[in-house]
Amino acid sequence: MSWGTELWDQFDNLEKHTHWGIEFVERYTKFIKERSEIEVNYAKQIRNLSKKYQPKKNSKEEEENKYSSCRAFLTTLNELNDYAGQHEVIAENLTSQIISELMRFVQELKAERKSHFHDGRKAQQHIENSWKQLEMSKRRFERDCKEADRAQQYFEKMDADINVTKADVEKARQQAQLRHQMAEDSKNEYTSCLQKFNQEQNEHYYTLIPHIFQRIQDMEERRIEKVGESMKMFAEIDRQVLPIVGKCLDGMTKSAESVEPKLDSNQVIESYKSGFEPPGDVEFEDYSQPMKRTASENSLTNSRGEGKDKPSGKSKPKLWPFIKKNKLSLKLGSGPEDCSHLPPEQRRKKLQAKVDDLNKEIQKEVDQRDALTKMKDVYLKNPQMGDPNSVDPRLSEISQNIERLKLEVQKFDAWLAEVEGRLPLRNDQSKRQSGLYDTQNNAPVNNNCAQDRESPDGSYTEEQNSETQIKAPSTEFDDEFDEEDPLPIIGTCKVLYPFEGQNEGTMSVAEGEMLYVIEEDKGDGWTRVRRSEEEEGYVPTSYVEVFLEITKGAMTYI
Repeated sequence: MSWGTELWDQFDNLEKHTHWGIEFVERYTKFIKERSEIEVNYAKQIRNLSKKYQPKKNSKEEEENKYSSCRAFLTTLNELNDYAGQHEVIAENLTSQIISELMRFVQELKAERKSHFHDGRKAQQHIENSWKQLEMSKRRFERDCKEADRAQQYFEKMDADINVTKADVEKARQQAQLRHQMAEDSKNEYTSCLQKFNQEQNEHYYTLIPHIFQRIQDMEERRIEKVGESMKMFAEIDRQVLPIVGKCLDGMTKSAESVEPKLDSNQVIESYKSGFEPPGDVEFEDYSQPMKRTASENSLTNSRGEGKDKPSGKSKPKLWPFIKKNKLSLKLGSGPEDCSHLPPEQRRKKLQAKVDDLNKEIQKEVDQRDALTKMKDVYLKNPQMGDPNSVDPRLSEISQNIERLKLEVQKFDAWLAEVEGRLPLRNDQSKRQSGLYDTQNNAPVNNNCAQDRESPDGSYTEEQNSETQIKAPSTEFDDEFDEEDPLPIIGTCKVLYPFEGQNEGTMSVAEGEMLYVIEEDKGDGWTRVRRSEEEEGYVPTSYVEVFLEITKGAMTYI
């Protein structure tokens, strides 16, 4: 069915309909724009969400990635970021493949519609002008016919009147003939105009207008087809990213399936294992029997005599599960360089990590040295490429760095060996061997390793040295007290907590007792003190407050 034959008289309605059609395309284009903006904003929000929950560098969240659930969450965040990228692709394709194309098409459509309806109005104006000419010719013919009739009647009247002269009758006859001739000419003109109008009208309604309306119909059908294609493209753009979106979702599913509860629970052990032995049984204290008087804070004599007689079982038991949390500080990265503030297992891990990092740095420096050495060889063979001596300062600097790093590795290796029990506590004092944690010599103390690290209120203080440092000299060290000149006194110290010297080479002390210092702590956690000329030995540095002589400066060990 053709608009030219079916809608030949609906020019105005077709004009309104095609105008609505263009507005519909513009409205649909606006819809695509808003959809594209939604995709852009959605992708931006998804990216921001993924970025918000990404672990910060060198933060606690980054350390949490050792757990499989945290790694799975990180993978999900990365997949979500890729998922957001696909929505950006949708927005880009909507803009390039639909919006831009529709905007160009609408401009062409408007121009084409304007041209078609201009031709239609021109044809309509022409047929209207032809109709007006026909009407004018018709009215002229009608007027001339009436005038010819009046002239004929006037002539007949004059001819019948005997009183009228022959000249007047002749004049009336000539006028009647003239009017008849004019009427005949008007008739011919009207006939010609009528024939012309009928021909033009036939051409207008059967040729010209159908042709114009057909072009308008074709334009409208192309508009509808374009909208349909855009709607199909709208769906296809979404469908194109589905495989990648599916991969993102598959990645999320795979990461979720990689979560291993057993592995994570074992990782908790690796992270927080202290290496301490659980506390042993608390011994019964029989208060029904007469008790020996305890050492007085103000009596040095009583402390000397009674300190050695106190049985080890009478010391106040300390239980690790009841340590005050606000005083227990095991934060990685804090404390002394040798990590002595950490429990044994955590200290070992920290030192091992430091050794590994230093080895990596050494390897980097070695690689740089090898590269510079090759460059120097090239310069030596081809002097025009560069001065070989210009490389020497950098090589010297790298060599110094390597030596420095190797010394650091040796230092941390020594501490690591100390923790793992592979080497004596200090190389320069190889005779000192720990007996405090030796299960063969002192099993009860091994089971209560925390008791000598706590203050009298039962809380663990992070200022005290770690348990690896609380080691008593063995019997081999007693040789130092024999057949040598007495060491000079270098300061004094006040006993903060009572200590039972259960190994040879150590000395029992009472809380509040004042002693002489004859040898500083050399890094092994022990200070050599003297009570009298006949009695001296080692006590834990963390159990005394040391006041050195002014010549050496004032230092306090807590």
